[in-house]
Amino acid sequence: MADESESEKTEDPTQKRLDDALERGDVVKSQEVNTWFIIAGGTLVLSAFSGSIGSMQVPLRGLIENAHRIETDGPALLLLLQKIEHAIAAAFGVPLLILVIAAIFGNIVQHRLVLSAESLKPNLNKISPVSGAKRLFGKQAWANLLKGIFKVTAIGAVMTMVFWPERHRLDAMVRMDLMSIVTVSRTLSLQLLGTVVAMLAAVAIADYLFQYRTWFERQKMSLQEIKEEFKQSEGDPHIKGRLRQLRDARRKKRMMAAVPTASVVITNPTHFAVALKYEQGMAAPICVAKGMDAIALKIRQVAKDNDVPVIENPPLARALHAAVKIDDEIPVEHYQAVAEVIGYVMRLKRGFAGLRR
Repeated sequence: MADESESEKTEDPTQKRLDDALERGDVVKSQEVNTWFIIAGGTLVLSAFSGSIGSMQVPLRGLIENAHRIETDGPALLLLLQKIEHAIAAAFGVPLLILVIAAIFGNIVQHRLVLSAESLKPNLNKISPVSGAKRLFGKQAWANLLKGIFKVTAIGAVMTMVFWPERHRLDAMVRMDLMSIVTVSRTLSLQLLGTVVAMLAAVAIADYLFQYRTWFERQKMSLQEIKEEFKQSEGDPHIKGRLRQLRDARRKKRMMAAVPTASVVITNPTHFAVALKYEQGMAAPICVAKGMDAIALKIRQVAKDNDVPVIENPPLARALHAAVKIDDEIPVEHYQAVAEVIGYVMRLKRGFAGLRR
């Protein structure tokens, strides 16, 4: 089943899938890149700071030659220890800092900084015999084996190329003084490390490309996973439709509740209805409800139940329904027509009031 599931993952991962992998701490990581940066940093340290490290011989030689004169009381001993600490820090502080920066930079160049506790969670796959067999005989294991064989062979060839021409000097080192031995060793070490750094650069680049391809293949998705992700990001169409229905129902309910406050409802007898509200001090009438067909019929019914005048004016009803939004003022071009309707309604109300008296 697992093989079938893997074979179905034929689609390139989406950006969200890649971002989720980074958040989980699943990143592209080549150990060869880290190794290259550390060795390159060590080569830089050896070439730039071997002199400062060698300068420690002066205070140490003086310490050994005058060991019988050193005072061993508390304050004098503390002062001596402080001097030794300062000498060690001056000689090794910056080189160690460079090595630490190189180790950190080896990770940063491969992926952005990720803080994730995902790898600390228990995972039964790590102790599964099947997963263990895949790790032992999978592509990664074969790649590591080939890298190891290549590095051992290449480094052996590099050492032979560097040391074989210098074999006579190496034989003579047993008769050299200490400083000459240090100088020759430093020169040969730099030659060896420089060649190894150049060789490992090719290995690091090739391994990074391999690790990236392996990581990218691991992130691939099936068509079903892409559909599920789309649903999660865009929303399930059924849920979105249901929410849209609920919003429409609430809007209709709120609109019908505003119809009794309208001053007039202008209708096309069967298709359109627009409820307008106008009070003294308002700049222009406001549309409080509008609708077509069944909604228009409902607006007319609510208006009649609440004694709101219903005026039939098909052209004006169609024009207002198309031009005005709910809770907005009517457009300027309809002021005159609406004013005539509202004026007519007001005259009717005054007439009814006179008859009642």
